[in-house]
Amino acid sequence: LLDDQHWHSVLIERVGKQVNFSVDRHTQHFRTKGEADALDIDYELSFGGIPVPGKPGTFLKKNFHGCIENLYYNGINIIDLAKRRKHQIYTVGNVTFSCSEPQIVPITFVNSRSSYLLLPGTPQIDGLSVSFQFRTWNKDGLLLSTELSEGSGTLLLSLEGGTVRLVIQKMTERTAEILTGSNLNDGLWHSVSINARRDRITLSLDNDAASPAQDTTRVQIYSGNSYYFGGCPDNLTDSQCLNPIKAFQGCMRLIFIDNQPKDLISVQQGSLGNFSDLHIDLCSIKDRCLPNYCEHGGSCSQSWTTFYCNCSNTGYTGATCHNSLYEQSCEVYRHQGNTAGFFYIDSDGSGPLGPLQVYCNITEDKIWTSVQHNNTELTHVRGADPEKPYTMALDYGGSMEQLEAMIDSSEHCEQEVAYHCRRSRLLNTPDGTPFTWWIGRSNERHPYWGGAPPGVQQCECGLDESCLDIQHFCNCDADKDEWTNDTGFLSFKDHLPVTQIVITDTNRSNSEAAWRIGPLRCYGDRHFWNAVSFYTEASYLHFPTFHAEFSADISFFFKTTALSGVFLENLGIKDFIRLEISSPSEITFAIDVGNGPVELIVHSPSLLND
Repeated sequence: LLDDQHWHSVLIERVGKQVNFSVDRHTQHFRTKGEADALDIDYELSFGGIPVPGKPGTFLKKNFHGCIENLYYNGINIIDLAKRRKHQIYTVGNVTFSCSEPQIVPITFVNSRSSYLLLPGTPQIDGLSVSFQFRTWNKDGLLLSTELSEGSGTLLLSLEGGTVRLVIQKMTERTAEILTGSNLNDGLWHSVSINARRDRITLSLDNDAASPAQDTTRVQIYSGNSYYFGGCPDNLTDSQCLNPIKAFQGCMRLIFIDNQPKDLISVQQGSLGNFSDLHIDLCSIKDRCLPNYCEHGGSCSQSWTTFYCNCSNTGYTGATCHNSLYEQSCEVYRHQGNTAGFFYIDSDGSGPLGPLQVYCNITEDKIWTSVQHNNTELTHVRGADPEKPYTMALDYGGSMEQLEAMIDSSEHCEQEVAYHCRRSRLLNTPDGTPFTWWIGRSNERHPYWGGAPPGVQQCECGLDESCLDIQHFCNCDADKDEWTNDTGFLSFKDHLPVTQIVITDTNRSNSEAAWRIGPLRCYGDRHFWNAVSFYTEASYLHFPTFHAEFSADISFFFKTTALSGVFLENLGIKDFIRLEISSPSEITFAIDVGNGPVELIVHSPSLLND
């Protein structure tokens, strides 16, 4: 968090299109958009704000309020030029060449059970005035509790569900209630003030133009002599402090009671009020969502002590949305006993690629995985020539990275392509420039057709020597007046899937073509069938260790008749990791990363050594 009253460094470096953006030595790298390598700066460069509010093209943000030092642009000391009143530099508004920010003393309520701050008030004054600022991540917590004088009841100010709630109650009777604000647990500073005069009480929140209208309720109240902020003492037995909800965890500052500022340093020194479990002159709030540990687009929210990931609609689950809800292939779905149907597969598991919808044909001997695209029907084409080619891009409902991962993990993939023609040449064999070609995964043109290998400008009939005209290697290249076709399967995985088809020879007299490209079909999970057998007690596989940042994945299938045995183990000096079958119906995972061993046991309802 950058609003902690400490200095922070910012550095922006640009070399060509590469930009390094650093804040307090934490660097992000990105590339600029567009084609230009040079930075074409505007006729002016503004620091701290914009000179003309509402200027077109500027950000609708407030100007900066605070201090800036060591301000350099391409090695030029901007502040030094401004001090010397150089003509190319000008200032607007209240700008001073010193950092004279007032010293603000914040406090932190650390413990949700025992933290509180007691400050004295002026009792029996007709009216009440309290104001302060707070920040927190928690949705609920007591902000203020005070017993009013003259039997006018108890005033409670709390944060409930991210909304400020003011309640004044006498015994069991609630005489006033005001609600204002929302999402106030956003970690930002919010100001709140309570003012009561005669029979009118006003609650104000973030007193600026963006705040909602002030809420008022008519009730007669008198100031009390004790104001409890954040919580109540454990040993308090009377009604001076009430807390119907949990205590506040967060920071407060700029506390005013009866229009008088309260010196929190005096509280720390013991000369004013009382407190318990506070950090004084420090706001120790932490942003646990920066960096965001929620993976795969999961949204991060937090409380004072931890963070949470909302994995809804991501396709992933777990504490950080790390674990995929879907299996990696149709082979795994069959292994689980599923039949044919549409499934989502996640080829890289917990990796960055999202799930892809496929059709699993589990009824055949080979488990075929099919991915449809947006045009699998026979499509007729007329009027295309090299100057006005016909093109059709194919959309498979997923990214190219997802399709590549599925193809690369499969044993075999294929796509059927069919070209029906009447006076429409296909590849212009034997040695002419192709009239039709298709684009593959690397965005490259491929002038070969189904049934022929890559690099050979032929169709299937050319390899079989069965074309209509033996002088050509495709039936359609014979340029006949009768309908014929060239049909076959493309099966070179490095070129699949077909992403586009281009046709350029249907603009002559009586010339017509029709094409169809089938779905992408694959079988065989190369990761699923890499089996190994251990025949003796001394048998083992040794792999080098790997460095895991925040997560690691290990998965495998097993079958055995043994009663027990170690699946994997990694031993350090004191730390270790071990996975074993500890009994015919139990799997045990044990780990020690330096803070003591932890053991997790999973019980199976059926025997595992079957």
